[in-house]
Amino acid sequence: MNSRILIVDDEATIRASLVESLTREGYEITSAESGEEALAKTHSTVFDLVITDLKLPGVSGLEILQALRNQGNATPVIMMTAYGDVDTAVSAMRNGAYDFIPKPFKLGSMKKQVRAALKATSSELPVQGETEIKLTAKTPKTTHSSAADFDGQYLGMIKVCPGLQHIARILEKVGNSRSGNDTSILIQGESGTGKEIVARAIHEISRGSRDRFMEINCSALPETLLESEVFGHEKGAFTDAKARKEGLFELAGEGSIFLDEIGEMGILLQARLLRVLESRRFRRVGGKDDLEIHARIVAATNLNLAEAIESGNFRNDLYYRLQVVEIEIPPLRERPHDVEILINHFLRTFNEEMYLETAPVDAKLLEMLQKYPWPGNVRELRNVLKRIMILEEPKQLQPEHFPAHILAGHNPRHTSQHQALGQATGLMPLAEVERLQILYTLEMTDNNKSKAARILGISRQTLREKLRIYEQRTQDEGGLNADAGEA
Repeated sequence: MNSRILIVDDEATIRASLVESLTREGYEITSAESGEEALAKTHSTVFDLVITDLKLPGVSGLEILQALRNQGNATPVIMMTAYGDVDTAVSAMRNGAYDFIPKPFKLGSMKKQVRAALKATSSELPVQGETEIKLTAKTPKTTHSSAADFDGQYLGMIKVCPGLQHIARILEKVGNSRSGNDTSILIQGESGTGKEIVARAIHEISRGSRDRFMEINCSALPETLLESEVFGHEKGAFTDAKARKEGLFELAGEGSIFLDEIGEMGILLQARLLRVLESRRFRRVGGKDDLEIHARIVAATNLNLAEAIESGNFRNDLYYRLQVVEIEIPPLRERPHDVEILINHFLRTFNEEMYLETAPVDAKLLEMLQKYPWPGNVRELRNVLKRIMILEEPKQLQPEHFPAHILAGHNPRHTSQHQALGQATGLMPLAEVERLQILYTLEMTDNNKSKAARILGISRQTLREKLRIYEQRTQDEGGLNADAGEA
């Protein structure tokens, strides 16, 4: 019998989207627009899974969860939540929710969550009042005893790429090792090479794979806020600390903590992280008690840490403590045979998300794409394909769908003046060339201004100022166009 799923959300568009998507997956779907309606339906129907928004008019998603658990109903519950409510969603998990997914979410991500939740048995779900509560993981429980017995989603992706076979072998050794989560791992590679994929594969083969994979970008937050996010804080530790907050080290349980862009971490916070790695203990900001850390720490950077150490921006002792196991991911230009595998993977993903049926690339087009150096690596390849899928919705990828510089097999940043002018539709001012290059670099770095500024060789302040000018120019031109239209 097909699994029965109850979807609860007061937004009609989200309900309709989930009903249509999950019905296509073969599930039997029931929907409700309020908590009261949802609870009434749980009294008359046995559901295998409940997906509910956290904030609802009247009875909230948390109250739905509590009512189910009070009735002895162990049906898995997935919470949908806006970004600002993540702390509340984590509290809901501690009261018995299976997992939460932040809004806005991708339908593909929701489908994976649903499949994982339906595989979980009722006995594995925490219930309200337990003295020991662990955060559930997105990886289904398995009886594997080593990495050699189990290829999860991410490890499987690495294994099928010829250019990453050496990394797959390292991961299998890590999975088979008895050292456990005490072994920290450092992943290095250019921006966009897939460091997060490797980090998630490490989580899959770790003993704590049933607990959460928690990630944070060290370049995205100021040092004081980053410290609070990683270590947590006590009430009153600083001006806005109105309540105790648990940090990543606590929330991860025996899972994994992924510190992306570790090279951007401030030197004072580096010293504190070093002490944690040495003692496996930490304190919340403003706290007095030492707490044990059980999670594995995985760090990643696209910086040359040797240069950062020499310039005094990174601690030498922290580097050696992090790189107990060091993984270097080669850029995509050095593994052209991976391009076909990645294209097919992204096509399958986008076809599923957008309900398309785009066929794989033919041999002639593939050869062109393999010759391009992909300076933005896997991220650039993914972004280019996604743009094509959204704008063109092609049945078959054709050369005309791709930018000319990709088919020509060269990086536009390294193009000669003559080539650049030849590819342009006409001559343009130098300022316009600069604007296009800045916007292209931001796109290839997923709008990460720190990375973009570093690639462009300018300061973040200069980049912000240029973007402000571009935005103002767009607004002015819009106003002029509007005036012209009225005239």
